[in-house]
Amino acid sequence: MAKDLVIVESPAKARTVQRFLGSGYVAKASMGHVRDLPKSKMGVEVEDESFTPTYRVLNDKRKVVSELSKEAKSADTVYLATDPDREGEAISWHLVEAAKIPLGKAKRVVFHEITREAIADAFAHPREMDRSLIDAQQARRVLDRVVGYRLSPVLWSKVRRGLSAGRVQSVALRLVVDREAEIDAFIPVEYWTIDAALSKRPRARGSEFTARLYSAEGVKGRIEIPDADTSGGIVADLKGADYSVASVRTRETRSRPAPPFITSTLQQEAARKLRFTARRTMRVAQQLYEGLSIGDEGQVGLITYMRTDSTNVAAQALAETAALIRRKYGAEYAPAKPRAYARKVKGAQEAHEAVRPTSAARAPDAIRRHLSDEQFRLYDLIWKRMVASQMNDALFDSTAVSISAAGVSSGRKYEFRAQGSVLKFAGFRAVYMEGKDDGDAADDADNPPIPRLEKGEPLDCLKLAPEQKFTQPPPRFTEASLVKALEEEGIGRPSTYAPTIATIMDRDYVRKDGSRFVPSKLGKAVTGLLVDHFPDVMDIGFTAGVEEKLDGIAEGERQWTPVIREFYGPFDKAIDKAMTEAERVPRETLHEETDEVCGDCGKPLVITSGRFGPFMACTGYPDCKFTRPVESEEDRALRERVSEDIDETCEKCGRAMSVKTGRNGRFIACTGYPECKNSKPLPAGVACDNCGSDLVERKQKGRNGGVFYGCVTYPECKRTVNPLPQPCPSCGGLLIAKGRGRGRSAACYNAEGCGFAGPIPKQPDLMS
Repeated sequence: MAKDLVIVESPAKARTVQRFLGSGYVAKASMGHVRDLPKSKMGVEVEDESFTPTYRVLNDKRKVVSELSKEAKSADTVYLATDPDREGEAISWHLVEAAKIPLGKAKRVVFHEITREAIADAFAHPREMDRSLIDAQQARRVLDRVVGYRLSPVLWSKVRRGLSAGRVQSVALRLVVDREAEIDAFIPVEYWTIDAALSKRPRARGSEFTARLYSAEGVKGRIEIPDADTSGGIVADLKGADYSVASVRTRETRSRPAPPFITSTLQQEAARKLRFTARRTMRVAQQLYEGLSIGDEGQVGLITYMRTDSTNVAAQALAETAALIRRKYGAEYAPAKPRAYARKVKGAQEAHEAVRPTSAARAPDAIRRHLSDEQFRLYDLIWKRMVASQMNDALFDSTAVSISAAGVSSGRKYEFRAQGSVLKFAGFRAVYMEGKDDGDAADDADNPPIPRLEKGEPLDCLKLAPEQKFTQPPPRFTEASLVKALEEEGIGRPSTYAPTIATIMDRDYVRKDGSRFVPSKLGKAVTGLLVDHFPDVMDIGFTAGVEEKLDGIAEGERQWTPVIREFYGPFDKAIDKAMTEAERVPRETLHEETDEVCGDCGKPLVITSGRFGPFMACTGYPDCKFTRPVESEEDRALRERVSEDIDETCEKCGRAMSVKTGRNGRFIACTGYPECKNSKPLPAGVACDNCGSDLVERKQKGRNGGVFYGCVTYPECKRTVNPLPQPCPSCGGLLIAKGRGRGRSAACYNAEGCGFAGPIPKQPDLMS
């Protein structure tokens, strides 16, 4: 009896789906996209403005397509169960075209969580493929190919070979470059504050608080203290002054929980709290969505689909979460009816759900032993956010106090103000509190408590503390704040944030200073050229408008070809003009200075860029041709596999430990250096399969030595592995290299639990 064929993207998802469907079905993985535009040419017909794309089966997917085609012929029905978004719809269409699956056999099934109930419901309600969603994704791919294929040669000609540009990545880069220009142009302005340390009478424990000078007689509004002389005069005038409470106002305030995660907020919060890059967050979330083996439960998806811009939550999930809150925290923590959150994102697809646990009853600690460290930490974050979003508000008693004082020599009246808050009901804060970015407004919870005060009550001034300050420029972008800016400006969509940020870093357009993005000279030069000659492409509002048009195609309100045609005409003319009028950027202006000197001749080394990326070069060129790598993309990808958030304290002095980089690679060192010189190797996050101890990161000897993992007990245990930057395509775990040269292949390090072995998978194409 023929079995129905179910096609999904990954082996992990296939295993989970197969378990729920049973023996009447066979689930196979396409391993992602099977067709794309050719790499050797544009692949889009622009001459006649039909913009017809020419697709070809990817070389490494020909065997997969052949096997799927063979399976489809013997199946009664082919269920296309790719992801529930535009890209998933397009993958299904490409599968039908590439494997020549008869349309009469093909059915589309969509589910937002990989659970028995969700899959049963999806297969009970199959549908036809959505042509509007396919056209919207095709329009995006064609538009990005046209922009990248036509724009990149301009950069090759005017800056250097090997560069790339893109409709979304170039605008994201502009945000970083423009912010840096704001910082460079910023002129700090001096100002002073005066704080008074005050106490009730008699002075006792808990009677002290701090108030800040707010206004003075003869000044309208808030007083400005521009310099030390003005500050000194006020302090002298207040020396020996009497202080008393002028007014007290106490009221109850509320703090509302944050909504459950959408893609952008998940990436932001994971960056703030876990130090995950956007790319790392999405990789781990994909593993949680596709399914992991959880003890007696077997293979099960732990979270709903992680590419979404909707805060909707299914009624069943709301009911389950409310029941858990009442049982675990008490009835007073659960609202009378489920909380609903308004949509904030333009073009949000309300058919989707928020990112949430597939079962609130599956608490993080209960399944921790089945998850890797990074899987647990991200799942814990998602679970807490969802539970907190359905809890009651936190309640505070907030107090605002006005304190008066009269100048001793002038008789001038001064007003100090203090604000305090006391938490009287934790509400959602018993589970979770949202992180903050620089510049976010403070709330009542940030105010320290102040003692109970009465109007007219005299106070003792223990100390007046004037402090010099300067206005600050806007902060550089972090991963969290850049994703937030992309979302707010309508640049890209949930699936594009992570690859966009990864691309501008991989192209050496931006680098990280700590956790913040700094544009390189190359990034500034590229942005300057593109802004001058392609103002529409680089305009934030224009890019957001293109996204709205793509949304219109997805909703069936627009045809995709006219949208491309409307864009291409002016863009084509701008390309021709830039090639003839733009001046070439002098190569030496792209060099980044360093503190290092050449080991051969002693002259300074600079970071420059070639067709294969950035490298260190001697300023004595051409007399001295010394060069060495900065950091390979492979080493960078491996670095992202290791948590930067080292939650350790030094066992020698108690200070925090942090990740450092030395001549032999990265290691953990005490932040108390040079007083404390304690250090140790950086853990790789996996256990040695020979002795069970930790594997740690090592660097091979030599100028171009790469990273490998070795057992921490060396020389007692000499186990080493050569890690690959790609995760295991089957389980998402550590993938290691086997063999050498042409015989080099990949295998999952978790040989017993997974067993994957095969060709080294390609890294995703971040240019699309």
